[in-house]
Amino acid sequence: MRERLELSLPVRVYGRESEDYEWVEQTRLLDVTPFGVRLTLSKPTEPGRLLHLTLPMPRQLRCFDHVEDQYRVWALVRNIRTLDPGGDKQMRYEIGAAFVGKRPPESFEKDPTTLYDVAASVTESGLWQFTERKLAGERNVSVGSPRPETRYHIPIEVVIEVLDEKGKVSASEKTVTENISRRGAAVFTTLEVTRGRFVRVTSAQYQISAIAAVRGRRIGANGVPRLHLEFVDKQWPLEGIE
Repeated sequence: MRERLELSLPVRVYGRESEDYEWVEQTRLLDVTPFGVRLTLSKPTEPGRLLHLTLPMPRQLRCFDHVEDQYRVWALVRNIRTLDPGGDKQMRYEIGAAFVGKRPPESFEKDPTTLYDVAASVTESGLWQFTERKLAGERNVSVGSPRPETRYHIPIEVVIEVLDEKGKVSASEKTVTENISRRGAAVFTTLEVTRGRFVRVTSAQYQISAIAAVRGRRIGANGVPRLHLEFVDKQWPLEGIE
């Protein structure tokens, strides 16, 4: 049974973005199969992250815990889409996630910023198998993926916004990029945001607002701190630069 069922079930979502930051959100499903769900959140995430879900899943759709009131399962984020609520309403994000098991891997316990990929096969219970994503150098990309795109060393004015556990802006700063590509950027900033967190990057020049994962923070030779970001919900338009 793989067809999607439009069941608006309540679900508790737990996310751990970094070693010192976690959140919980109550939301509802958009649809469900025995192997995954689609739902909306007020906070961004990215493909490859693990989320823990607790929901009153119909027992005939479960792969384990058939007698429990609540189905507690880890899910791997497969895709994310930013929803435009219009007006001044808070942004929301549509998430598609695959069920991967009852317990998280040891690597997640050690480092919650670890990213994973779905494997080609499934487990005996029917859940998706997954593997830790192998990283190439400093960039959080899979080994064997296309070569990193060219980064342009140009200052683009942007606003960096840090989102709290409710998806609202808790801190912001107007700054410029040190370099930028379609997939990521290095940005000068005094904001202290740890690796694994998410920020919103907005440019009036390019009329774009993108969600980015913080891959690192470092102090340059000139003593100015930078955030190294990877865009997760869209690519940055670079028409006119290339």
